[in-house]
Amino acid sequence: MHETKSLPGKSKYMIKIVVPILITQVALYLMTFFDILMTSKYSIDHLAGVSIGSSIWVPVYTGLTGILIGITPIVAQLIGAKKKEDVRTFVQQGFYIAILLAFIVFIGILFLIDPVLNLIPLEDSVRLVAKKYLYMMSIGLIPLFLYSVLRSLIDALGRTRVSMVITLLSAPINIALNYVFIYGKFGFPALGGAGAGLGSAITYWIILFIAIFVVYKNKPFAELKIFNFWSKLSFAKMGSLTKIGIPIGLSIFAETTIFSAVTILMSVYSTEVISAHQIAMNFTSLLYMVPLSIAMGATILVGHEVGAKRYKDARTYSWLSVGTAIFFSFISSSILLIFREPIASIYTDDQYVITLTVQFFLFAALFQLSDAIQAPVQGALRGYKDVTVTFIMAIISYWIIGLPTGYILANFTSFERFGYWIGLIVGLTVGAITLVIRLVHLQKKIIKNDAAA
Repeated sequence: MHETKSLPGKSKYMIKIVVPILITQVALYLMTFFDILMTSKYSIDHLAGVSIGSSIWVPVYTGLTGILIGITPIVAQLIGAKKKEDVRTFVQQGFYIAILLAFIVFIGILFLIDPVLNLIPLEDSVRLVAKKYLYMMSIGLIPLFLYSVLRSLIDALGRTRVSMVITLLSAPINIALNYVFIYGKFGFPALGGAGAGLGSAITYWIILFIAIFVVYKNKPFAELKIFNFWSKLSFAKMGSLTKIGIPIGLSIFAETTIFSAVTILMSVYSTEVISAHQIAMNFTSLLYMVPLSIAMGATILVGHEVGAKRYKDARTYSWLSVGTAIFFSFISSSILLIFREPIASIYTDDQYVITLTVQFFLFAALFQLSDAIQAPVQGALRGYKDVTVTFIMAIISYWIIGLPTGYILANFTSFERFGYWIGLIVGLTVGAITLVIRLVHLQKKIIKNDAAA
């Protein structure tokens, strides 16, 4: 791990770590982005169906892959402490967990999707598209989870450019497959929204095989012999992984499901409103890749410094990450405010949907600052392996404060559909404030204990 002494040196190194993560996250996100965008050109009913389907899919897979993210701080601290020999066993246990999670989700989709969709007041055509989309996406469950383990390993070693290159290949592959399966090209039937799901699933398999080849053949990964000397199931090591990973996964699940819950609650409105909401959420999520990537970089950087017992450097990286994310939040807000109508026009030609989307963008601009604070602070806390309190804070902020506020404003005031977005702003703001307080308290405690020792 590269050690830096000065603030400019740390800034330069953080950029070196974060920029490839950002490109990787954008490339991964573009799969969902193009699912929505390309389906919107096919049919507004299929767009609504994919919107509902992805609102169920995204929190499930992000929450469960969040469990696998627990590998990142563990491996980062092992590398920082120069204990490379322990990395292989932890990663192999991560593979076992990944396969188990994939089967659990597959069974859940198979048996629970009809009851879940029937609870949502949808047009029959929209419900059918959502169901077929989820069935197709489930084909890619195993490679998606296994790749998450490999990516956590790659990033924990500070080789974020490798993840970037692998994932960059996914975007053109996904676009090509979507083109074939959504619109029915080269003799294939036009599947619409279901075709978007199939294209993404096949892309996940291709990414996995590329990642396996890279880790098996190239330094420094080959030196760890990840695929050699397979260890038996170790409940102790799996317990160590899940002790860190489950709170991370649940925290991510709490955050992502709040957005999905809003989409589902808004299903009482017209198909045009659902589509406009999803377009606004889709583009806003793309902008969120910046603070999210900084957060992931913070986990790696802080984890390495904590493992090496350089606690003051860990604190510096924490707040450097927050400051950088805040700077970019002003750029994101400006983009949403200045270019909101041209952005909406990229997705659809329906003037009413464009008008609604522009209105949603105004609210989206308001929660950019809260996102910029809470994401990197969470990333820093994960680097310290402080995850349980973060999860509790997420539940309170999003589900006990944010969602009820949105529901009340949407159903009992003139804000109506926009009330849910105001609730999101309130929840994210409360989360940002409480997480900052937690990070400050933790850092003071660690540095005080280190000085006493």
